[in-house]
Amino acid sequence: MNEFSRRGLLAGAAAIGVTGALAACGDDSTSAPPASTGGNGSTTVSAAKVPVGSAAIVGEVVVSQPTAGSFKAFSAVCPHQGCLVSRVEGKEITCVCHGSAFSAADGSVLSGPSPRGLIARTVTVNGDNLTVA
Repeated sequence: MNEFSRRGLLAGAAAIGVTGALAACGDDSTSAPPASTGGNGSTTVSAAKVPVGSAAIVGEVVVSQPTAGSFKAFSAVCPHQGCLVSRVEGKEITCVCHGSAFSAADGSVLSGPSPRGLIARTVTVNGDNLTVA
């Protein structure tokens, strides 16, 4: 007789969900994040939008201003699993996918599963605008 109990069915479904979640959080230290595409590969942002001592996320880049008038830029792609970082709180940039945190000053890893910091990008000051390539 092939009868399924409700408890057995739910336990099986939960096991499949946990297995999928564990596979998604596997060790990716040897894989590269997905390539970013779009236009000529540059992003322009007003310098006024980047707070001193913090950062701003603009599409697939993060622009920071560690000290007044000094700008840095990084890819917004988290090196852990390729999610885009999505939150800036003070001097910390966070990827909410798996909890990696990065320094707004230099893109280095502060905590989390990411095996390395955010990839540096080139930022050029053009008057009141910043161009990130």
